[in-house]
Amino acid sequence: MNWEKFTWLLIDNADKYFLIAGPAFLLFYVWLRKKIAYKKIQGRFPKPKDYRREIFFSVLSIIIFSFPPLFMLYSDTIRPLTTFYPDIASYGWLYAILAFPLMLIMHDTYFYWMHRFMHHPILFKFFHLVHHKSSNPSPWAAYSFHPLEAVIESLIFVVFLFTIPVHSIHLMLFFIFSLIYNVYGHLGFELYPKGFSTHWLGKWINTSVSHNMHHQYFKGNYGLYFTIWDRLMGTMNSKYDETFEEVTSRKKID
Repeated sequence: MNWEKFTWLLIDNADKYFLIAGPAFLLFYVWLRKKIAYKKIQGRFPKPKDYRREIFFSVLSIIIFSFPPLFMLYSDTIRPLTTFYPDIASYGWLYAILAFPLMLIMHDTYFYWMHRFMHHPILFKFFHLVHHKSSNPSPWAAYSFHPLEAVIESLIFVVFLFTIPVHSIHLMLFFIFSLIYNVYGHLGFELYPKGFSTHWLGKWINTSVSHNMHHQYFKGNYGLYFTIWDRLMGTMNSKYDETFEEVTSRKKID
């Protein structure tokens, strides 16, 4: 194993996690905590031990997430078998632009079914229980997975590299966007405006309220970026729109 490359990937993944989840935590849970506490989706804050658990398992996930790119992109044996391409001109700029939303759709589909599968009673305690210990998640919960779940989560990298042509720019933008949206999903505060969940476009986009309800009730709202699969499969929490409106309509009481 190339330890130099692995160390670089590990630091790169850790940097993204702490530079995205860290500021979100400081802003919403430290600096503005008293001013915006009334907007907290569940109305209460996690305990320090919850933050420590989330960071601990996130660090384990970061280590695991560093292996797929190491084996697939830095192996002279495996890399030629993948769909990775180094020159944008090989497929043109139109494909380069369209590939990114395609990756999001693919990931959302993979995530929905993988996530729903892990909620099966037989599998839940082995794969997904650690993540659901954050019943009232914070930004640090974005990567707080049991190692077995982290392995499954990381396989989207393998899916991409054996299905569609991907450039290093695609991978970089995808993982940054994915982490940002994951942190937002676990933020505990809603950033989209009132009425978004019933808007003709907004109703198809996943929100922090939606994912927070999943953590709170342990079922339904399985999507990542979109609500498409939840709506098609009837797994959207029936009180989602009502809860979204309540959270986004709150007024500060002096």
